[in-house]
Amino acid sequence: MLTLGILGLSEGRSTISAALNSSKWQLKMICDLKLDLCRQRADEFKVYDYTTEYQEMLDDESIDVIAIYTPDHLHAQHIKMALLHNKHVICTKPLLDNLSDVKELLAIQQQTGKRIFVGQSSRFFEPMKRQRQDFIEGVIGDLITIESYYHADHRWFLEKGWSLEKSFKWLFGGLSHPVDFIRLYMPDIEEVMGYGMLSANGLKSGLKNEDTMHFIFKAVDGRIARVSGAYTGPVQPTVRDSAMSCILRGTEGASQADYHDLRYAVTTKEGEEKLVTWGDATLKHYFRFEGQTHHAGEYQNYLEYFADSIEQGFTAYPDLKEGIGTIALLEAMDRSLQTGLPVKVKDILEEYGLLDYQTEIAKVLTA
Repeated sequence: MLTLGILGLSEGRSTISAALNSSKWQLKMICDLKLDLCRQRADEFKVYDYTTEYQEMLDDESIDVIAIYTPDHLHAQHIKMALLHNKHVICTKPLLDNLSDVKELLAIQQQTGKRIFVGQSSRFFEPMKRQRQDFIEGVIGDLITIESYYHADHRWFLEKGWSLEKSFKWLFGGLSHPVDFIRLYMPDIEEVMGYGMLSANGLKSGLKNEDTMHFIFKAVDGRIARVSGAYTGPVQPTVRDSAMSCILRGTEGASQADYHDLRYAVTTKEGEEKLVTWGDATLKHYFRFEGQTHHAGEYQNYLEYFADSIEQGFTAYPDLKEGIGTIALLEAMDRSLQTGLPVKVKDILEEYGLLDYQTEIAKVLTA
């Protein structure tokens, strides 16, 4: 059994529940700058080993892994500190908010031999897992194109003070979910073109960066994909549309995985149409809190996958290198928003001296 420390107790709430419900983990300590939040989580989960000092968690030699759920711009520093204190790392998406610290992270990881796993939680959700399994088994043939989106009414998120800072971008904080689906199935993206805007609601709330975006991708082999996100307005009822979806169109079939709805549809290469939904037991695994907030089940899925990777000696993906590829793509997308022009991913990697890693970064190696 591995021991876990959790840094950041807002999103980290899901990971507390995940660890406490898993036979593969022992939750050792929780940490947040806000003492009131520490006390709230301690009372909620009856976990009273908490601290407001990250250093205290780092100094605890009994902790094997630190799970990081802090604001995006703090991830690089928090990851470095964990590695240098001999801890494996789980870091929520986005892994980083830019590539400036990547070379140092790669060097420290090589020096310490510790693992970094990116908590791209959406690929560990039930419909997406089923879609991936079917794709690997050839149910829809070879992939022609992929579409993905994440449209959500996240006006509540604007109550978090740091969401209104210049450093926060919905491109990284929200769109990184459907972008991860694109990279999972079409990893070698060569060029991206996109447009974005700050909506009336975003402007009124004081957002600094785009909250509404649409992008087209072109892969090295010529295939194309698209992704979109909208975050500060009402959404359609789930009976009509899903907040997040991944649609695969293949040579012989097609599939669609809908996130919150626990819904999956597929047309197989035999022409059979199937609709799969999941019952109460699965629903309760994923949604343990009020209003389908804090999707603890997907966090438990990836915690256990990461635990298995450590104990069995395989690499858990997304790892650091795959995470770098996603951040490079997100930076290219951001550049396209600012310039209104297509941007090549290799140009972003070259700017940071990472072009030598391009072949490795482009690979998607799922276990």
